[in-house]
Amino acid sequence: MTRQPQPRRIDTDLPGCCVIEPVVHGDARGYFYESFHAEKYKALGIEALFVQSNVSRSACGVLRGLHYQWPNPQGKLVHVLEGEVYDVAVDIRRGSPAFGRWTAAMLTADNKRQFWIPEGFAHGFCVVSDWATFVYQCTALYDPRADAGVRWNDAQIGIDWPVAEPLLSDKDKAAPFLADVPADRLPVYAKP
Repeated sequence: MTRQPQPRRIDTDLPGCCVIEPVVHGDARGYFYESFHAEKYKALGIEALFVQSNVSRSACGVLRGLHYQWPNPQGKLVHVLEGEVYDVAVDIRRGSPAFGRWTAAMLTADNKRQFWIPEGFAHGFCVVSDWATFVYQCTALYDPRADAGVRWNDAQIGIDWPVAEPLLSDKDKAAPFLADVPADRLPVYAKP
């Protein structure tokens, strides 16, 4: 019996966040890949039940984030169907040894990479192509009462965004700096 190729996990410098490279089968007709397979992803350390899937389309220079939910946190498996985005995760879990640290991944329609952002992390992305179509698979339903955010350009976090003056929503422009978020509005770190 021939062993089937498996997706590959690439750990980032932020514990828990990782990039997944799916196995892509392509020829002159196009391509096929599994965007999620519960057993294969469990073997990679991602044990998730996705209950909501979202799609957004954004123009070049749009920055969405940094978003999170608390309580009722969401883990997110994200990828790009069209274009290119610079995708960011920030550890905002109270008590985490990595609190306030960030990591990023380039997600493109060509590389077909996915980014896993566990519960307790803030998430955002910036479009660096003309347009991008972005897919989010979420482990919890959107809860408007738990909706929260952190300022995209918080100097204490120091994200190196690829755009100096992004196009932002009013909500993202008004998001608080991490130091100004009340402790009870931040996720709590649980030792693995």
